[in-house]
Amino acid sequence: MNNFVTIATSVIPNPTPVVPPEARGLLTVLNWASGIGLVLGVLGIIIVGIGMVIQLQRGEGAQAIGKLGWVLLGCIIITGAAGIVRAFV
Repeated sequence: MNNFVTIATSVIPNPTPVVPPEARGLLTVLNWASGIGLVLGVLGIIIVGIGMVIQLQRGEGAQAIGKLGWVLLGCIIITGAAGIVRAFV
C-alpha cells in the first residue's frame, strides 16, 4: 500500500504558473482596480457608520446594520477575488 501511495503522488503534476511578459499591463490594471475597490470599501464603511449615527439619533439605528453587512461582504469579495477565481479554474 505504501508503494502505491508513493507512485500515485509522484505521477501528479504540479505546474507552476508563469505570467507572460505581455500580461504585465493587465496585472497593473488588476492591481489598480483591487486597490481602488478596497479604498471604496473603506469609504463605504465610513459612510455606513455616519448613517448609523444619524439613524441612531432618530431611533432607527438597527436598519443600517444590513447595509454594513453588504459593504463588508463586498470588501471580502474584493480581497478574495484571486482565491475565488483560482478555486474555479
